[in-house]
Amino acid sequence: MSLLDRVQKQQAPDPNAPPDGAYVPQAGQGARQSLAAATRTRTAFELQAERIKNRLQARLIEDSADDSGDEDREQRAAKITDALTVVIAEMGLSLSKPEKQRLLDSVLNDFLGLGPIESLINDQTITEIMVNGPDQIFVEHKGKLTLSTVQFESEDQLRRVIDRIVSTIGRRIDEGSPMVDARLKDGSRVNVIIPPLALNGPILTIRKFSKDPYKITDLIKFGTITDPMAQFVRACVRSRLNMLVSGGTGSGKTTTLNVLSSFIPEEERVVTVEDAAELQLNQEHVVTLESRPATVEGRGRIAIRDLVVNALRMRPDRIVVGECRGGEALDMLQAMNTGHDGSLTTIHANSPRDSLNRLETLVLMAGAELPSRAIREQISSAINVIVQQSRLRDGSRKIIAVSEVLGLHGDQVKVQDIFVFKQTGVSEDGKVQGYFTATGIIPKYFDHLQSSGEGVGKDIFTPAPDPAGQGGH
Repeated sequence: MSLLDRVQKQQAPDPNAPPDGAYVPQAGQGARQSLAAATRTRTAFELQAERIKNRLQARLIEDSADDSGDEDREQRAAKITDALTVVIAEMGLSLSKPEKQRLLDSVLNDFLGLGPIESLINDQTITEIMVNGPDQIFVEHKGKLTLSTVQFESEDQLRRVIDRIVSTIGRRIDEGSPMVDARLKDGSRVNVIIPPLALNGPILTIRKFSKDPYKITDLIKFGTITDPMAQFVRACVRSRLNMLVSGGTGSGKTTTLNVLSSFIPEEERVVTVEDAAELQLNQEHVVTLESRPATVEGRGRIAIRDLVVNALRMRPDRIVVGECRGGEALDMLQAMNTGHDGSLTTIHANSPRDSLNRLETLVLMAGAELPSRAIREQISSAINVIVQQSRLRDGSRKIIAVSEVLGLHGDQVKVQDIFVFKQTGVSEDGKVQGYFTATGIIPKYFDHLQSSGEGVGKDIFTPAPDPAGQGGH
């Protein structure tokens, strides 16, 4: 269905519209109850604003044929404002000055921004936005999920916002292609899924990224990592050890990968490969590659694996893969084993040991008919250091282990921890208590760090005393 067809459909009377006095979700109800219930009652202003916006959208679509396509935001805002004035006059409406200003703000947010969630996007204390249909928006604030008071006026308004997000990166979403990964201009990650796959209406999830990329000093300040751990991982990156960032969903893997990538020397050529470009590298010589989904006809799909293979032909000093989740794991391992030292990637796993097991599974997904021992030999020689990230029960994100891969011992890849986070309890207010400590083991790569000019003092590997009863760093 084209956008114009959808607008015309929106303007037709809805036989399924809820009657006056429709069910309104009550505060404190469970999400399942609220979503299963009927749509909340909309105000007269919201209903009128929706009719105006539908009429305005149709007019803007008609006028878009004459656009040059190179207008800036101010020019588009002026054009929308003029069109809105015409539409209000055509509909014979009489609005007060405050009503017209409120309508104009809503229209500009709708047509140039992200509608009612624009304020949530601009709130730097919010890290994730989860839109479960037009009437329910959850946000993650300081690691905790809370129900926002913000709502969309209608499902049509939500669909307009979704259309704008995906169209800016040349992707599409409709009944034939009801799932899409996208990104905002600031690099924030976006996932959208709509009916018929989403039974509760359009679902929009936005994982925000800081406008200014976090530095290692920020992670130390947040309590994600300690200074000795930071010294060690910095030395590992600069001395060209291959590193794997492991963790669960929402644990902060991409943020940590971005910080690790910032340690790559300026003079090196870096090629990044991602599903949706999120990394924010400040080096001068960075090439960013992004995968592409198939077209409506099912052609033209470019997978991460294809890009990794192509990246090898681009004379990279380093390859940074946003996430290994399929057959590209084999190509990444081969790259690490054939002269592309210092490469970085992430993987979903709950522990350093699990990350290697999952890596082995992903290699098998590539269709390579290799015996398990051969795959483990590849893994043990390719991966040097594993950084394990976790999101704890209080919402805090911590690097709970920095481990080194010792190699293949028998049939198993042996891993040993260099630094760990030891949880000692939970406070009365739900805060996780614990402390970071070295395990006392001098890593086998210590001499390599020294010879690479990135030496660290042996004192950073001295275990910390247990501050019994005190919170972590």
